[in-house]
Amino acid sequence: MLKSSLTTLIRLKNPSFVFDSAVTSSIILELLFLKFRCWLRSLKLMLHFNYQPTLFLGKHVQLQYRKWIQFGKWNQLEDYVSVSALGKMPIQFGNNVRIGAFSRIITSTSFNNIGCSIKIGHNVGIGEFAYLGGGGGLEIGDDCIIGQYFSCHPENHNFQDTQQLIRLQGVTRKGIKIGNNCWIGAKVTILDGVTIGDNCVLAAGAVVTKSMPANTVIGGIPAKALKSTTATKFTPHTYSEKGTPIALIQGLKDQLN
Repeated sequence: MLKSSLTTLIRLKNPSFVFDSAVTSSIILELLFLKFRCWLRSLKLMLHFNYQPTLFLGKHVQLQYRKWIQFGKWNQLEDYVSVSALGKMPIQFGNNVRIGAFSRIITSTSFNNIGCSIKIGHNVGIGEFAYLGGGGGLEIGDDCIIGQYFSCHPENHNFQDTQQLIRLQGVTRKGIKIGNNCWIGAKVTILDGVTIGDNCVLAAGAVVTKSMPANTVIGGIPAKALKSTTATKFTPHTYSEKGTPIALIQGLKDQLN
């Protein structure tokens, strides 16, 4: 009964969800208890800024410059996540966003030239130990799944003047934009000025230094386009039986095998 009821609830966000047969009722009860504790931690935010009742915070989550953080519905920040929102625009989380443990989301790293913004779309999952910078602006589209140790660096240090220390030459900023429905593997790094199109697959360990078109498998150091994903055209928030983001990603996996 418990498993059936929870499955119905979860399918409001993920219509294709099914519990593995090995998941017992006791495991589900423990999960619910842990989620309840995460929800209780979010209550303290009522004292600081606009409270979001479906926010779940892990242990030792740090939120700096809280009034510039905009949460959507059903956001999860796992243990030791740090969010620092000092910037020209707020950090925005879409609905149903999960940020893995020990990740850092930082708009600015200096006070003499503060960063631009960070925007994360709906239905985005990011693995542990991610680093998301917002110096020149970072935008991650809807329905992206992202592995551990992901990093984005939307600024570059100038170094052309050989008579001056690099750290004193300032930075250039162009920004990073990642499209919808992308699957990004573990330890991928994306550098400033890069735009990734919709429906792309980025192989683990790729270092992306230039923009890539939609529907592309990307890999290597520096990364290059390897082949087309021939993915179904992306339609935001289409959750029909054959059109869910999960179904599209599974289709990409099948084509790569």
